[in-house]
Amino acid sequence: MSTGLLALLSLLPIIAVGVFLVGLRWPASKAMPISYLVAIALALFVWQVPGAKVAAASLHGFFTALTLLYIIFGAILLLNTLQESGGMKTIRQGFIDISPDRRIQVIIVAWLFGSFIEGSAGFGTPAAVAVPLMVGLGFPAMAAVVAGMIIQSTPVSFGAVGTPMLVGVQTGLAADTSITNDFLALTVDIGGKVAILHTIAGTLVPLIVVAFMTRFFGKNKSFTEGLKVWKFAIFSAFAMTIPYVIVANTLGPEFPSMIGGLVGLAIVITAAKKGFLMPPKEEVWDFEEKSKWDPEWNGKLEIKDIAHKSGTMSGVRAWAPYVLIGLFLVLTRLKSLPLLEWSQAWTLKWENIFGSGITTSFQPLYSPGAIFILVSIITYFIHGMNGKAYGRAWSASGKTMLSASTALVFTVPMVQVFLNTTDGAAGFERMPIVLADAVASLTGEFWPFFATFIGGLGAFIAGSNTVSNMMFSLFQYDVGAQIGVNPAWIVALQAVGGAAGNMICVHNVVAASAVVGMVGKEGSVIRKTLLPFVYYALFSGALGFSIVWYAEKGLFNLGSIIVALIAIAAIYIIATNKKRANQLTINTSNGMNSSK
Repeated sequence: MSTGLLALLSLLPIIAVGVFLVGLRWPASKAMPISYLVAIALALFVWQVPGAKVAAASLHGFFTALTLLYIIFGAILLLNTLQESGGMKTIRQGFIDISPDRRIQVIIVAWLFGSFIEGSAGFGTPAAVAVPLMVGLGFPAMAAVVAGMIIQSTPVSFGAVGTPMLVGVQTGLAADTSITNDFLALTVDIGGKVAILHTIAGTLVPLIVVAFMTRFFGKNKSFTEGLKVWKFAIFSAFAMTIPYVIVANTLGPEFPSMIGGLVGLAIVITAAKKGFLMPPKEEVWDFEEKSKWDPEWNGKLEIKDIAHKSGTMSGVRAWAPYVLIGLFLVLTRLKSLPLLEWSQAWTLKWENIFGSGITTSFQPLYSPGAIFILVSIITYFIHGMNGKAYGRAWSASGKTMLSASTALVFTVPMVQVFLNTTDGAAGFERMPIVLADAVASLTGEFWPFFATFIGGLGAFIAGSNTVSNMMFSLFQYDVGAQIGVNPAWIVALQAVGGAAGNMICVHNVVAASAVVGMVGKEGSVIRKTLLPFVYYALFSGALGFSIVWYAEKGLFNLGSIIVALIAIAAIYIIATNKKRANQLTINTSNGMNSSK
């Protein structure tokens, strides 16, 4: 069978997702079973994978879905606990005291707090924490999910204390022992390059978040209102990425996102309180009242304005659960502390399922879900809750989690079948490698432009930057060597693209939507996050092309030209925004006058 036809066939499960989930706007609970059946049919009848292995991959995916539901339940439980205790009311007021402007709030919660949580835990945890927090503050559920997905880019490569690099890249490359005698040193070097690429591409991410929020969820449906805070947004980007890139190139891959997010929070919150680069008070931006929202924006998670039984609660007491989450996540993930070994001691494992070589395992105490549940229990005591209110939190959380189960129990098994198409009687490479091979055979020296998109495709399919890196790092290294450039930069592009792919990853979107009870609208979210992903992958790929071919092609190569064009377009849009803002004000005023 020709490479092109085989690549086209391997695309069919992804095409099914695109057509039914994104194009026809079917809910994931209906679209993903179709994609799953397509993947099974290809595995059995084209790749000729043994039925036992397909069944084992499906079971592995099913149990992985249960672990995700465990995290989702814990995240929802924490939010409901804070609502019932009155803590969320205090937190909401605290953000209003920093700034009532939703554009500022989304930068602080999604970009900075989300980056810190990503660095601590990774694996979708930022969405499980930051997205419901934004909903608790009064954001539409869909706006919160879109914001939470877009920031799943810059911090992801160093999430979970560097797991995508130390496990993903290092494990992927180590399959070829001829590359180096020290894979850790090579991975650290690649990590420094990854941070440089992310720092440049990530400069616009906070601005994209606010611009998309005002465009899709604002009264005037305008990018202009988001672009008004460009100074604060870019300042916030650098507040995170400067310490981030310094740490990556001095301390290694474990702490860039964690330290970058934490330092960024301290700098930006202090600056916001002092009014630095903040919008004028008369230009504070907010959503319309909830009764005027598009019904598609809403989730089933009911936000209650409950005060503490004493009438007030201190900010320190209200924020204590989130402080504990960050603390416990860090303490249980540092190799130098005994808590890591203790939390991983209890492992549920099914080895060599049906003799397939596939093993599924779960560490209940190490999962972020366990930390969320533990902190919820602690909150019951430190917030002085009564049993009835806490019981309501558990009941509501269980109902919300169950609504997400149908989508996930098909999404993740589809992924595992897709990934486990090796050792088939047909002798083909597994589906993701077939796709990458086909693209590489067509692109030649232009591969750096496509390296990020292959990384993103891996994350889109697998739902993980770590898995994408494990799957494609060696392939990317070999392609880099074949086209005569520094292969470490090509692997760095893989890692950056894999991180950006989290923006559009189906099961991450399903999980983030489920946390706020917005099941069935996953396609609408992906349509909104697709453009930011394309920007990130294209800009990073062009930057990588410029770097690897600079010595041979000079400064003015195709990559640097595309980078310059994107930068000029961004500067032009920002520079001309004031004129558009004035016109918007005039149009709004005329509209108000005509309605009188």
